[in-house]
Amino acid sequence: MKYDFTAAEKKWQKKWFDEKAFRAVNGSDKPKYYVLIEFPYPSGSGLHVGHPRPYTAMDIVARLRRMQGYNVLFPIGYDAFGLPTENYAIQNRMHPKEVTENNIKKFTEQLMMLGLSFDWERCVDTTDPLYYKWTQWIFLQMFKHGLAYKTNMPVNWCTSCKCVLANEEVVEGVCERCGSEVVRKEKSQWMLAITKYAERLTDDLDGVDFIERVKIQQRNWIGRSTGAEVDFMTTAGDVLRVFTTRPDTLFGATYMVISPEHALLKNRQPLILNASEVNDYRDEAARKSDFERTELQKEKTGVEIKGIRAINPVTSEEIPIFISDYVLSTYGTGAIMAVPGHDARDMEFALKFGLPIIEVVKGGDISKEAYTDCESGIMVNSGFLNGLTVDSAKERIIKWLEEKDLGERKINFKLRDWVFSRQRYWGEPIPLVYCDLCGWVPVPEDSLPVMLPEVESYEPTDTGESPLAEMSDWVNTNCPKCGSPAKRETDTMPQWAGSSWYFLRYTDPLNDRALAGKGALDYWQNVDWYNGGMEHTTLHLLYSRFWHKFLYDIGVVPTKEPYARRTSHGMILGEGGEKMSKSRGNVVNPNDIVDKYGADTLRLYIMFIGDFEKAAVWSDNAVKGCKRFLDRIWNLAEKPVKTGGHSPANERDVHRTVKKVSEDIESLKFNTAIAALMSLVNRFYENAPASDDIKTLLTLLSPFAPHIAEELWEKQGFKSSAASQKWPAYDENKIEDDEKEIAVQLNGKLKTTVLIPCNSEDDFVIQTALSCEKIKKLTQNAEFVKAIVVKNKLVNLIVRAAD
Repeated sequence: MKYDFTAAEKKWQKKWFDEKAFRAVNGSDKPKYYVLIEFPYPSGSGLHVGHPRPYTAMDIVARLRRMQGYNVLFPIGYDAFGLPTENYAIQNRMHPKEVTENNIKKFTEQLMMLGLSFDWERCVDTTDPLYYKWTQWIFLQMFKHGLAYKTNMPVNWCTSCKCVLANEEVVEGVCERCGSEVVRKEKSQWMLAITKYAERLTDDLDGVDFIERVKIQQRNWIGRSTGAEVDFMTTAGDVLRVFTTRPDTLFGATYMVISPEHALLKNRQPLILNASEVNDYRDEAARKSDFERTELQKEKTGVEIKGIRAINPVTSEEIPIFISDYVLSTYGTGAIMAVPGHDARDMEFALKFGLPIIEVVKGGDISKEAYTDCESGIMVNSGFLNGLTVDSAKERIIKWLEEKDLGERKINFKLRDWVFSRQRYWGEPIPLVYCDLCGWVPVPEDSLPVMLPEVESYEPTDTGESPLAEMSDWVNTNCPKCGSPAKRETDTMPQWAGSSWYFLRYTDPLNDRALAGKGALDYWQNVDWYNGGMEHTTLHLLYSRFWHKFLYDIGVVPTKEPYARRTSHGMILGEGGEKMSKSRGNVVNPNDIVDKYGADTLRLYIMFIGDFEKAAVWSDNAVKGCKRFLDRIWNLAEKPVKTGGHSPANERDVHRTVKKVSEDIESLKFNTAIAALMSLVNRFYENAPASDDIKTLLTLLSPFAPHIAEELWEKQGFKSSAASQKWPAYDENKIEDDEKEIAVQLNGKLKTTVLIPCNSEDDFVIQTALSCEKIKKLTQNAEFVKAIVVKNKLVNLIVRAAD
């Protein structure tokens, strides 16, 4: 009988949902295992075929752990605030809430269609006031602990979304969300002081099991560097402080560069002889994003500030000061010392403007290029540092600077504080009010959540204010502290807010007294295995680690880190290897694949498509191959089978497959695990399987293709269900072959191979090798000295010429 996958899959999905088959239990006596995926943003287009890849992978892990005896938490939710929904609502004259509800309904239907073993009772939605009440509560704790503050600063401004973007949301000079141009603007913004956690965010990576490329990206983004801060006096009486990782090269500093936003330009405007030229350059720089300003390949531009010069603290010589857009006010001190002899960018700038170039570390040829590979060189042209190694010179100069009160040892970070406010409607309201007498005052915690008001227009204003600013009835309120008239904050939180703690809410999603109960957090924390995209490494993953560390510091969560293990997956490309996009017409809708081939075929194919951690190219023909494999299993299991244990002819292959599949799931090698299952099915077609062979096959198949596994389990009349079985164990003794082909070497060189019984005694191996016809011929005029045996692998015969 042909397998009716449509009927079977709907049958089992309904049964699982009705019976709450995958419900996690808080406080179970079983060992816990918390498996987490990045909850999706519910877009109007629904799931694309890239979503099921990580979801299915973690579903396989969750199903495996249940079969291994764990109490598994595998939850799902929706990261539903954000600009795309708001923009869609504006275009279609709908309320964002209505758009969100429709999108979540569509996503839920699709996720259920895939047979994913989520605990649906724990589903969360970041736009639910009962959820964002606690997002607001966390923000208030940060405000009370000095981590949330408001400041005027140059920000990234999306010209289309008309809102501020964090540095992490600007990709190659354009908005990560909409692809529009990003420019710089001066605005008053709420900030979160993530930099106060920079040291811990770096150091604590050593204690977690994250794949190496995730750790590297986070460390590079945080950008810890060790060096010194150095004070340069100016002829105007100001002090320009710079941070440098190479204080040993101070004698080679021949000019300085400050950012276009530096306070010196405003404070000393009357002393600047070319103020008009400097101001024009500053205005031009303000129209560029940080990305454009710091591109390594772009031509270096700048203007010398005439009328004010700096004084090199070690030579006492006056050096020129330039303004240039590649120096950012938001990184370091907004000023740098330039050492063109040993920095390629500084040399390029110096050559353009005819500035001196001095060699201070011996070893290169600065007449040709900057000598940058100079960490182990010897100091020259450097006064009291001459003759020292670079490392010794660093220590000596820092000590000298500190003695002269001209600088100090310093650890610096590239990481900037998080720009947290957005000038849009569809986000969590920031729960603060401004009072002329009291300043910024938190909304009382018992008044949370601060709800979004109903508004007629969600259009961002041209002035850059949130649409909420025009809601006077909502904005005008009373100060919670003194009762005077006050105004609510009208900016909203970024989409990253709700996703910075959702994994905690899953542990206790209905709690109305806390973000989650202490017992639930103590039991489930931390997440055992978290899989997500590499594109979120310096956004969500970093932000959520920061929030978690803060909550740990105030005693809310029991662990320093939220995630014990982090892995990542590659994207699925369209046929031809191009990224899937609507414009290319190569987007694959998972609904189409499920309708035509079934959910199990889709699950199997996206796990079989290639190395899980790398990009893979979609192939319609390969999908059909996975469908044929499932049909072969169906046809095999429909045949009469021998009762009793494993078939002796299949036993070794069964044990090998159990070992291979078990190990491959742990190492994310889903494709080779499936290949092993295919080989086992081939073996069963050669040697008729017994009932225990079929049981083991269906048990191993269950995490990958759960619907057909359950259907066949039921059809065979086996007790309970495939998913509830104990994961099979393998016996190493039954995996080994009876015989092994081993290498035979003469004096370390391979000459032939021989077949011997496994685990043979060394003497037997040696005698077998010596009695081999080829070895006999090669050693007939030689004297045997000794032999080296590597069990079941090789024997090396040491001989020498006979006397």
